[in-house]
Amino acid sequence: MVNVFTVAKPLLQGLMKLAGMTPKLVEIEPGTLMNFWVPNETIQRNQNQNQNHTNHKTNKPAVVLVHGFFGDGVITWLFQVLALTGRYAVYVPDLLFFGGSTTDSHHRSTVFQAECLAKGLRKLGVESCTLVGFSYGGIIGFKLAKLDPDLVESLVVSSTVVELTESISRASLQKIGFSQWSELLLPETVEGVKAMLTVGTHKLPWLPDFLYRNFLEVMFINRKERTELLEAFIDSDKDATATTHPQRIHLLWGDNDKLFDLEVAHNIKEQLGGKSTLHYIEKAGHLVGLERPFMYTRHLKRILASLDGERLQKMN
Repeated sequence: MVNVFTVAKPLLQGLMKLAGMTPKLVEIEPGTLMNFWVPNETIQRNQNQNQNHTNHKTNKPAVVLVHGFFGDGVITWLFQVLALTGRYAVYVPDLLFFGGSTTDSHHRSTVFQAECLAKGLRKLGVESCTLVGFSYGGIIGFKLAKLDPDLVESLVVSSTVVELTESISRASLQKIGFSQWSELLLPETVEGVKAMLTVGTHKLPWLPDFLYRNFLEVMFINRKERTELLEAFIDSDKDATATTHPQRIHLLWGDNDKLFDLEVAHNIKEQLGGKSTLHYIEKAGHLVGLERPFMYTRHLKRILASLDGERLQKMN
């Protein structure tokens, strides 16, 4: 029987290309390759540079969409790409061991992911951007904003924490009834996939078992490496750093997030201080951008428009 998700993959990639996006594999360092979906203009600009032509930079603000542990960049962000590419230069990376990204390095930390992402964006000519991060991608976003504040001008994050400390991790797992993150995020059975999606959504719609089975067969590759990523993304409580970021940070949440609920979001906002805002979407869970994509995109576009306004004020 044909796997639905195997068939769907080239269709989704075709929609990305129709939206003016092109996949590009960037060598971060020897042995480390990161796949990015980038605007066609970026490819043309790089080709012109190689041919010693004038470098015509796009006037569109750069927006970088960073996926979570649920799937790669295309699966997570397709709806948003289709909505944003007319106004923004959108970049969609695949983090290491997702999509086409890989490394022979033994490093698995969120800091290493952030460093690789920064190098890749710089190589693509991105000098500053708004980074939109979901869940694991939000943690990467916070790390990158601290590592390279000139690159990350502002942040929009969903369903995430600034740092996943031991105490936050323990409380979150206890709340959803799992003993470790790999049990939730790397299921091995159809029932495990159902459990993951039940935790991730406000209300899981009925789907036939063959769809869960198809999903299980294609979505959980690189299990060894991803298990190592999960082990490495928990920070010890004693090493947790103070929450200080110079960027404008917008929190965009599902009101029924079972992993990091609205109380967590309010605590993050309080820690971040006056440069942060909190917006939430009703009847949405942890997978807010996938569960309610149109409402999520509407909120995201409003936030990005407000950041555009602030950027113009600074220039005048």
